[in-house]
Amino acid sequence: METIRWRFVFLTMIAPAAWGTTYIVTEQFLPPDRPLFAATVRALPVGLVLLAMRRRLPSGIWWWRAIALGICNIGLFFPLIFLAAYHLPGGLAATVQAASPLAVMALALPIIRERPGRVRIVAALVGLVGVALLVLRSPGQLDGLGLLGAFGSVVVSALGFVLIKKWPAPVDMLTLISWQLVVGGLVLLPVGLLVEGAPPAIDLPAAAGFVWLAVVGTGVAYYCWFRGLTHMPAGAVSLIGLINPVVGTALGVAVAGEVFGWAQALGMLLVLGGVLAGQPGVIALRRRTRPGPVAPAREPGAGTDTRQEQLSAA
Repeated sequence: METIRWRFVFLTMIAPAAWGTTYIVTEQFLPPDRPLFAATVRALPVGLVLLAMRRRLPSGIWWWRAIALGICNIGLFFPLIFLAAYHLPGGLAATVQAASPLAVMALALPIIRERPGRVRIVAALVGLVGVALLVLRSPGQLDGLGLLGAFGSVVVSALGFVLIKKWPAPVDMLTLISWQLVVGGLVLLPVGLLVEGAPPAIDLPAAAGFVWLAVVGTGVAYYCWFRGLTHMPAGAVSLIGLINPVVGTALGVAVAGEVFGWAQALGMLLVLGGVLAGQPGVIALRRRTRPGPVAPAREPGAGTDTRQEQLSAA
């Protein structure tokens, strides 16, 4: 039975809250149309710093596992998410990530034999309805390239998150994160130079944006997220990711002047309700408070056989 792990729930929430700032920071502060450069700067410097701090490299089978995780969670995910951020409005780009819970649940079933359960499936669908309301009346046109990047990021990150559950790491969490960031950054570096050319000029706001995304949106966020994955079901953690579009939409309204009305407010409530309903503590509480079958009252003078039948019925 799933037990209450609320401290891990709140710790994990830090990650999607930080990720929800990616879109507005990219739109407002970073050099335009440089998703590969932005992804490389976000991953490689902080990865090298963490690796220097931990001073441990993969060994044996973990060489190729670290490469696979680094490509999924960083090397592919980062440029796709920046592609979405450059080509979609902040709120819309963030809310596409709401497909992630269903993608994680779909992959967790065949890969790690984790059944999502009806409650989490319903919670994910409620979240999707909430997302649809959040997107409603969102300004800006639907850019095909941006949507491709957004949905592609959902698929590759879902695979990477499930593989984290499948392969328990032989090292501490910061070491595992450093491996992935360095692998992803080294994959992105030559590709970015070939596709986008020399690095662009970086002014002070852009530097501050990169520092925020690298330290908080990457180092801190991935530590919190992977800690949650090691202590909670993948389906529950993926639902917490719905905090991402809530934060993205709120920042889009507050900073970029995106539309917000009753539909968006209802959408936020549905998203947050879906997140809460799918958590282990809520599911465990629901099971404990669910009324069970009532055993029939024993007739006066009933014997042992009757009592055993009542126990069997219960």
